[in-house]
Amino acid sequence: MRALRVAIGIAAVIFVAAAGFLLFAWRSELPEDTAAEARFAPELVAKGAQLAALGNCIACHTVPGRPAFAGGLALPTPFGTIYSTNITPDRETGIGGWSEAAFERAMREGVDREGSHLYPAFPYEHFTRVSADDNRALYAFLMTRVAVKAEAPENDLPLPLQFRPLLAGWKLLFLDGGEREPDPGQSEAWNRGRYLVEGLGHCGACHTPRNPFGAEDRDRHFGGGEAEGWQAYAINTESKAPIPWDEQSLAFYLRNGWHEFHGVSRGPMAEVTGNLAFLPDSDIAAIATYVMSIMGAPTPEREQRAAQLREAFGGQRPEQAADSQRSPASGAGGQPGEAIYLAACASCHESERRQPFGGLNFQLSTAVNAPNPQNIVNVVLFGLPPADGEASAVMPAFRHLLSDQQVADLLAYMRERFSQEPPWAGLVEQTARTRSGTYKVAIRPSDGIERAPHHVGAEED
Repeated sequence: MRALRVAIGIAAVIFVAAAGFLLFAWRSELPEDTAAEARFAPELVAKGAQLAALGNCIACHTVPGRPAFAGGLALPTPFGTIYSTNITPDRETGIGGWSEAAFERAMREGVDREGSHLYPAFPYEHFTRVSADDNRALYAFLMTRVAVKAEAPENDLPLPLQFRPLLAGWKLLFLDGGEREPDPGQSEAWNRGRYLVEGLGHCGACHTPRNPFGAEDRDRHFGGGEAEGWQAYAINTESKAPIPWDEQSLAFYLRNGWHEFHGVSRGPMAEVTGNLAFLPDSDIAAIATYVMSIMGAPTPEREQRAAQLREAFGGQRPEQAADSQRSPASGAGGQPGEAIYLAACASCHESERRQPFGGLNFQLSTAVNAPNPQNIVNVVLFGLPPADGEASAVMPAFRHLLSDQQVADLLAYMRERFSQEPPWAGLVEQTARTRSGTYKVAIRPSDGIERAPHHVGAEED
């Protein structure tokens, strides 16, 4: 009898705790807004277009080749696959019935109109910082897009992660909600940059590593992360850029998608810079000011090395500088990867063509100096697709020409010749996993997705 009473007591405690948690996690359904189709002032919609570009909304909420913002894009996570939702004003499958209050709750709390908790693949960790005025403008923009009837596939998540109320506990642990007050000790540009970067820009969602629960590791802010099979480089004091960034170079890169000492944006970052191109210069400069305050000044040793690289690559043609650095070995007499490099890479990456149309000399490459070779594995295998309808950097894919061992030999040679970092381990295995799709990498031809800047509606009149 005593054991029975203990069991009943434990069951009662569990029941009360579960009921209490469900009560804590419960969110009410908000009524549909029958006036959601109301016209919005053109200037408010235009402001919202810029905000949508800053948030890169179109990239996650658009399947390549399908209508913009209609959702359904597969977003692989360590916990399973989540599919982005339809955020067009379709009433049945999109957000056409959402009021502004419902939209703001989703942004600030990660809860949809029906009261369901949203997965943090939707980065409300950052969107909670967005002001009410900016939310209103973003809402106006989305509500004036073309309504598309498109139901997103069911998320592919294991139990118990399909049980959304559990996300209330995740938020209790990791969601630091609400706007931030400006820091009176910092400049107006710095505060504006922090608002853009930590809010709608959600830079940390890619550039910060995550803990085992999928939340950003706040102790390693901007310490480098992962997005769609690409490494988002560290943009703090751990940056491996051979020539350290400064405010001018970072602002130029964000505006143009390339820089002569840092190369061209690629992977998910290409979409980011494509969108940022339509922000005002003052916002781009503010972003650079804030990010550089986190990067900090380089060490004297690093700055000395950077000065040598600037002198080598800043005042003469790239191939002249490269020739002065070339190792005496060549072809079969050197490492196995050297002959591959000379045949497949040198003609572009040691040519007289400057950025963005010429290949970056690998002494300037963050990818070659990075602790993880994933980005350069991606580029070697899949190349760089051209931009649609305009001149752009292009690189052919070598996955049909080079074996896994040849790619590994090539990268091992490049790592030794062009960096001062230790060798990478496991190159053959990493290349094989990437080639086979075991490790999923997003490679989107830029003419195969309706994306910013032209389709986001942010182009200038």
